[in-house]
Amino acid sequence: MHVLSVSSLKGGVGKTTVTLGLASAAFARGVRTLVVDLDPQSDVSTGMDIQVAGRLNIADVLANPKEKVVRQAITSSGWAKVHPGTIDVLIGSPSAINFDGPHPSVRDVWKLEEALATIESEYDLVLIDCAPSLNALTRTAWAASDRVVVVTEPGLFSVAAADRALRAIEEIRRGLSPRLQPLGVVVNRVRPQSIEHQFRIKELRDMFGPLVLNPQLPERTSLQQAQGAAKPLHVWPGDSAQELAADFDALLDRIVRTGRIPVDNEAPQA
Repeated sequence: MHVLSVSSLKGGVGKTTVTLGLASAAFARGVRTLVVDLDPQSDVSTGMDIQVAGRLNIADVLANPKEKVVRQAITSSGWAKVHPGTIDVLIGSPSAINFDGPHPSVRDVWKLEEALATIESEYDLVLIDCAPSLNALTRTAWAASDRVVVVTEPGLFSVAAADRALRAIEEIRRGLSPRLQPLGVVVNRVRPQSIEHQFRIKELRDMFGPLVLNPQLPERTSLQQAQGAAKPLHVWPGDSAQELAADFDALLDRIVRTGRIPVDNEAPQA
């Protein structure tokens, strides 16, 4: 089971929409996928069309990461009505903010890792939608992860936040979790005609070299529309949605290669 955190240390760069795009690509490819909604805003849970009534959630898991609690906090996404496949959500909750203090204990940092270990045989890929800060929730996610993808956009403050995130990943790798590595930086909401955007992308490449992943994701409304309708991007109509879906397929290829994730080539392609 390959665990990938989707992170940003700056809000508003589209971290959650990138998580949803990757989840859609994985589902279309037949990868058994669990999405962990660790952001207290819980937007991933909304975008994946889940029923929360009668279920536990991520806050319950962080309080008690035992298998019984973990299983009660996981539910199938409504996306599973589109075509067969495993696409589940560990349900988010605003109460997760109670676990986001600045100085987590070592015991607390490993709670998500402990929880995911109880269901390891059931998924090929876990995507964690992280909180947009470097407090306890993000550290907990990274401790449970093999790789981190840092989401940014081509703006001055976002470039600085990406630099902070990559430094923090290295700090956690050295001090806490030697297996942790950055997958790279995903540049989101790119306007190809913008000179400023092109300048910032060059700046990112100069700073981070091959860690800047291809393709960059263009600014499109189709992903927000699919998210608002709680549908996977890969079934959303229109050329713009399909172009963006192909971009997420390419990013998923990188994740599959890095994590040696088994892919069912007979899976239904959306």
